[in-house]
Amino acid sequence: MLGYIPAADADEEWAACHDPTGAGPRLFFQRVPEGKTVKNRVHLDVRVGTGLKGAERLAALEAEGTRLEALGASRVRLLPADEENESCLVMRDVEGNEFCLD
Repeated sequence: MLGYIPAADADEEWAACHDPTGAGPRLFFQRVPEGKTVKNRVHLDVRVGTGLKGAERLAALEAEGTRLEALGASRVRLLPADEENESCLVMRDVEGNEFCLD
């Protein structure tokens, strides 16, 4: 059974589903302003660096990126940390759909 977390502000355009036990992954949905040029219908952010920051987070992203490359995924770009967000690694699956290691 999944729980639902609505955005705190009704004007925000995001929602998340999560496993109430905390064992399973969280699915996070949000609208973004830019248009899409590839065929994604859904963009997934896969949590691999939860609670990690700086070099420790980058190492976790790198390790998971390398593991997924061995399975056929490819790297697109690293989005470096800024004042608001930690780093994330944008990747593509074997069909060209983008997802992020977050």
